[in-house]
Amino acid sequence: MSIESAQAFLERMKTDEEFAKNVTEYKDFEASMSYVKEAGFEFTLEEVKALTSELTDEMLDQVSGGSSSLMKQGCRVTA
Repeated sequence: MSIESAQAFLERMKTDEEFAKNVTEYKDFEASMSYVKEAGFEFTLEEVKALTSELTDEMLDQVSGGSSSLMKQGCRVTA
């Protein structure tokens, strides 16, 4: 888990259209995070949120592939 990994993940989401599509394509949050982990990223949801405080909840949902209810609960997920 690291801020650096979360930062690299967010950068890849911005620059790699195919990767971003694959992350957001999953309907299940855990499946999406499993894909992210397989891609080599290790971070918590809190770390992503710390880096994306300027993003809306909707944008965070798209980035994480999860639901806003999980994010608002502070669900700790490593990927």
